[in-house]
Amino acid sequence: MNILILGATGRVGSHILESALDGNHHVTVLVRDADKVQAQNRNLIVKEGNVLTRSDILNAIAGMDMVISALGTDGTTTLSESMPAIIKAMEDEGIERIITIGTAGILNSRTESGKLRYQSNESKRRTTRAAKEHHKAFELLENSSLDWTIVCPTYLPDGKHTSKYRIERDFLPEKGEMISVPDTAEFTYNQIAENRYVKARVGIAY
Repeated sequence: MNILILGATGRVGSHILESALDGNHHVTVLVRDADKVQAQNRNLIVKEGNVLTRSDILNAIAGMDMVISALGTDGTTTLSESMPAIIKAMEDEGIERIITIGTAGILNSRTESGKLRYQSNESKRRTTRAAKEHHKAFELLENSSLDWTIVCPTYLPDGKHTSKYRIERDFLPEKGEMISVPDTAEFTYNQIAENRYVKARVGIAY
């Protein structure tokens, strides 16, 4: 399968890239600095560019079967600003499947009906800036024609790879407090071959 990975040099994205190459997929990554890509593989194509530049997105996405986005917020609006161009490019190219990394803040609240976790008393974050960015991306995907899945981890330390975690559609598993980067990446990668969570957010935690 031909897969475009965005955010491939980040904490979660680098693990997803490694799994995709180990799975013999043909992977293209779009990065601002090609020197930051540690992986080397005959099935890997590294394209230098910016997700905020439409021509760079179009160049990277051509010929892909699906997109995996591990783009973060990092104090910027890159996530919400790039998503419209990503969606438009995918729709124009006839690419239907996108899997993204979100945050547990955009899952449904268990305690306050009609609210997301970051809007409710469930949120433990002092600032909602990152959650608002992910919320904008969620709304854009929800209103698109794409087959999207948003993987929503809670507190995300580097941690160990255990393959033992709980998942729940649209909610964070009860009393879920953390999930490691490797386990989040594993679940995200597994969605390439899964269709159980199409057009859904997925909470993931231990």
